[in-house]
This record gives sequence, structure tokens and C-alpha cells, in this order.
Amino acid sequence: MTWSVLGGFVLAVALAAMVPGPTTALVIRRSALGGARAAVPIIGGMQVGLYAWIAASAFGLSALVAASDVAYVVIRVVGAAVLIYLGVQAWRAARNPSGEALVDEAAVGAKPWRAAGIGMLTNLTNPKVAVFAFAFYPQFVAPEANILATTLLLGLLHLVIDATWFITVALFVGRARAFFAETRVRQWLERITGTVLVALGVRLAVSEV
Repeated sequence: MTWSVLGGFVLAVALAAMVPGPTTALVIRRSALGGARAAVPIIGGMQVGLYAWIAASAFGLSALVAASDVAYVVIRVVGAAVLIYLGVQAWRAARNPSGEALVDEAAVGAKPWRAAGIGMLTNLTNPKVAVFAFAFYPQFVAPEANILATTLLLGLLHLVIDATWFITVALFVGRARAFFAETRVRQWLERITGTVLVALGVRLAVSEV
């Protein structure tokens, strides 16, 4: 792989990470309510889910998902259900003025494994991540190269870039934690996040690509 090709890969991955989506909404919500450190588990879980699809693409499994209507629809429906569920939970949390009933995956002091599971599930149940991995990685792997090893190594670089972006977002939002801790601000954050997640879930459910 030439330096120009590698540079193109890094740029493309960085831009893809910056595109707002369900993972962005989850990171913003968790870091706003619990600080940047609280967002680390969910970011870690997101990377596990992402790398699972990258590894699947290396073995050709995501090609099956991209080609199979049934597999794609099943994952799409499950992913939509997860996003809508998280959105509804955010709206329910917004109804509590004290903030004591915040759902576990976003509350301060929530169990890290639960937050990591939410992050992982969000990427695992997003078929667009699978299709992206299948369509994106072959462009940067030469036919004469070791496809499995090259894809897995590029995937690790992908994780570093993706995690760096989301940690940056978490640090930026976490600095304003005191502002987001205000009851009215927190409630509006919950409502906005909930609306975004539900909208993304509905969009995923009805989309064909």
C-alpha cells in the first residue's frame, strides 16, 4: 500500500466517523450527563461492534448480509428496534425533573459493561455498518495482498481514528457537564437525543439501502 492510498484511507475513515448518527447521539448524551470518562465504555463497545463487521468483511460474511435480503431486513429491523427503544428511554428520563431515574446506559455511575453493551449493539445491529465495511475496504486492499491480514490491520487503524474522534467529542461535551446538569437543559437534551434516536430508528426501519 502506497502512502497516498493510506492517506486516502485515513481521510475517508475520519470523515465517516464525523458523520452524525446514532453512536454520536449516544456519546453526546452520556458525556453530557456523566462526563467524558463516563463515555469511554460506550465508545469502547462501539469499536468492538465496528471491528466485528470489519472482521466479517475480511472473511466475506458481510458480503452475505449485503447480498441477502432476508439477512439485511432482519438486522435492519433489530437495529431499528434498538434505536427506538433507546430513544423512548431518553424521553422517559426527560419526564423526571430530578434526573434520578435516568436510564442506566446514560446515568452517572452506570455500570460500564452495560454502556459498552449498548455501544456494541448499536453498531452490530446497524446493517449500514456491514455494507460500508464490505464496500469500503476492498478499495484499499490490493488483489495480490494478503486480504485477511491487510483488512484486519486497516481495521485496527480505523478503530484508532474512530475512537479518537468520539473521545474528542466526549471531552468537548464533558467540559460543559455543569451546563448540561441543569434540570431544564438535561430535559431538553434527553428530548432532543430521544427524538434523534427514534427518527434514526424509523429511518433505518423504512430504508432499503
